[in-house]
Amino acid sequence: MKQTDTSPWYKQFWPWFLITIPLLSMILSITMLNLALNTDDSLVIDDYYKEGRGINLELTKVQEAKALNIKTLLKVDGNRISLEFLSGSPKTGEALQLFFYHPTLEKMDFSALLTQDANGMFRTTLDSPISGKWTVTLTPMTHNWKIVQQIQLPRKQAFAFNP
Repeated sequence: MKQTDTSPWYKQFWPWFLITIPLLSMILSITMLNLALNTDDSLVIDDYYKEGRGINLELTKVQEAKALNIKTLLKVDGNRISLEFLSGSPKTGEALQLFFYHPTLEKMDFSALLTQDANGMFRTTLDSPISGKWTVTLTPMTHNWKIVQQIQLPRKQAFAFNP
């Protein structure tokens, strides 16, 4: 004898399986559309020509730092930052700007002002300790030269921070 399944369609597996696939596709599509419309594209640059000219200008500042034979040791210990010049230190004793650029999140970028103490060390204290990968830029207030380096924090020891 042949037995037939007489249960209604909504108690079967296959109709629900076939309904679930398009339903999940619609939910994921709506979620992706929402993310695309409501988030910022912080990595996109509008004016590439202007950015390219700026890069060339930055390269001349790095070359100027090399010409001045600037060599430094940078130490980031928790939220304390100290910078020691081994050669090419600024004669005027002016403050230096240290910029921290996050690789992907523009809102995490910040800067710190390093001032010189009586021993010739440049120091500052941040609000909180930092960690992760950063592109760090050191420049005087006059923006005559620049040192740029990618670093991974935290580090316990001072490291060479040179152009």
